[in-house]
Amino acid sequence: MTQRAEHSTVMDRLAIDDLVTDYAIAVDDGDWAAYRHLFTKDGRADYRSAGGIEGGWEEIAAWLAEMMRHFPVRQHLIVNRRITLDTRDGAPGDTATVRADYLNPMLLADPSSPPAAAPTSTDPHGHAALAPNYTCAGRYDFTAHRTADGWRLAEVVVHERWRQIGAAKKA
Repeated sequence: MTQRAEHSTVMDRLAIDDLVTDYAIAVDDGDWAAYRHLFTKDGRADYRSAGGIEGGWEEIAAWLAEMMRHFPVRQHLIVNRRITLDTRDGAPGDTATVRADYLNPMLLADPSSPPAAAPTSTDPHGHAALAPNYTCAGRYDFTAHRTADGWRLAEVVVHERWRQIGAAKKA
């Protein structure tokens, strides 16, 4: 591999890593405009293993916006990222796959039963500082394509492995 190809590979890996991080931040912050911007025109996502839906990014973004209203506090951790770039003639190609584990602690809100005691603090969004009462974990399979606008997600597949639901506790 030439020095130019090695540099390009490193830059691509960093850009793809940023793309996955941007995905987690968009979901956690409920920034659905940013979420939509992460995908290719024909990008798709599959959340069925986590009880969700499968479809194009517009449909998925609308569904996530509705579903995530039930989880006002969430922290998406995507770790153990294995990035694989395709190659053409020894140079980086235009497709990459990422396999990564996730841990997603969240607060499942139930408007009909607010916490018994008033919280002593709030998060930056003004939500009560409560410990998570819903945690799920598993693995993501991402496929990314190089576009004129940089790397974008062509496919996101969630493979939920477990979830735990418990009572919310004051932090």
